[in-house]
Amino acid sequence: MSILIKGGKIIDPASQCEDFLDVFISGEKIKKLQKNLKMKEAEIIIDAREKIIIPGLVDMHTHVRQPGREDEETIKSASLAAARGGFTTICCMPNTTPPIDNPALVRFIHEEVRRNSLIEILPVGAITQNLEGKKISEMGRLKKAGVIGFSDDGKWVVNSQIMRRALEYAKMLDIPLISHCEDPSLSEGGVMNEGYWSCVLGFPGIPGEAEEIAVARDLALCRLTGCRLHIAHVSTRESVQLIREAKKRNLKISCEVTPHHLALSDEEVKTFDTNTKVNPPLRSHEDIEALKQGLKENVIDVIATDHAPHSPEEKELEYPNAPFGVIGLETALSVVLKTLVQSGVLTLKEAIAKLSLNPARILGIDRGSIQEGKTANLVIVNLKKNWEVREEDFLSLSKNSPFIGWTLPGKVEYTICRGKIVYKGE
Repeated sequence: MSILIKGGKIIDPASQCEDFLDVFISGEKIKKLQKNLKMKEAEIIIDAREKIIIPGLVDMHTHVRQPGREDEETIKSASLAAARGGFTTICCMPNTTPPIDNPALVRFIHEEVRRNSLIEILPVGAITQNLEGKKISEMGRLKKAGVIGFSDDGKWVVNSQIMRRALEYAKMLDIPLISHCEDPSLSEGGVMNEGYWSCVLGFPGIPGEAEEIAVARDLALCRLTGCRLHIAHVSTRESVQLIREAKKRNLKISCEVTPHHLALSDEEVKTFDTNTKVNPPLRSHEDIEALKQGLKENVIDVIATDHAPHSPEEKELEYPNAPFGVIGLETALSVVLKTLVQSGVLTLKEAIAKLSLNPARILGIDRGSIQEGKTANLVIVNLKKNWEVREEDFLSLSKNSPFIGWTLPGKVEYTICRGKIVYKGE
């Protein structure tokens, strides 16, 4: 397939390009990138005037649920949701049933992606066997089978010696290790942020220290081992400060924040909507401001969705008994535009970098850029078009979004992955 995209404004953080250029795609590659292209051989011509063209977004943190909970999400449905949200590459976390802790399951994921996915889905392998934190997984064999990183996401590796050895193995394999920082002895039984609103509502709280103690320990082990460490879903101002200091000391640290932790505070829990129940929990307004400042200063490198689908039957339970997690692939870009770009926290180019180029660089993959010769993963977005988040419009199998009813800016009109149109908006 050959595609000619005319008249759009390229915003490419990798090349620092912000210019009106035509894009000619042939096969899986970007062949030409210049003004006033006339390509008679183009089979499809897309009018992108008054729209922006950005690199395909890269999500480091997606829960696909396959194998085990195909009622909540599958590789196919996750790829549909991702394409609608402008994501052309996502990383599926290993806390499935069973967990992705052996090469056979990695091969299963790759085969399912080959058969059923519209986009690139890269598996993350478990740090420890069965996510139990007791014995390191066969990390070398997992990498050989094709994992992009390691994580026990959903659980913190409590044993420091095991975490140290995992970091050392990850260093030898030259692959990032992603840590879910949460001390379970402090968070156990909690359902929301510990603070004013947990007192008002009478809910058991999760203190910020549950995250910060874990972050501090993992930063110390990062310093000891010299491994690349990525900290998932940072949520507190003290965590941001710890990472800021670690970066000043040139530790190989990167971290991410989610759109929902930027857009929503713990005050939202007063609605008793279980779509406000996430882990780590929604934090205070002061924490949110610290997260935004961390993004501005490049202390926080990445914006990741932590897309966590759950069935309606589970989410409709009373608040303390409902599971943690919300979906985010289809709303992430627009929430970022509303929360960060329109408010002036980040420029559009800076925000796009944190959704595409930065995660690609951390993962060590050649994605997140629009340049001649590169893989044609790109998205056409109409910034002038607002849209309402409606439950019935989600392509994800699950509908547990805290943004239902919101009007958001920036509509994805086309998503192109490996030179193929995988989503076309209405």
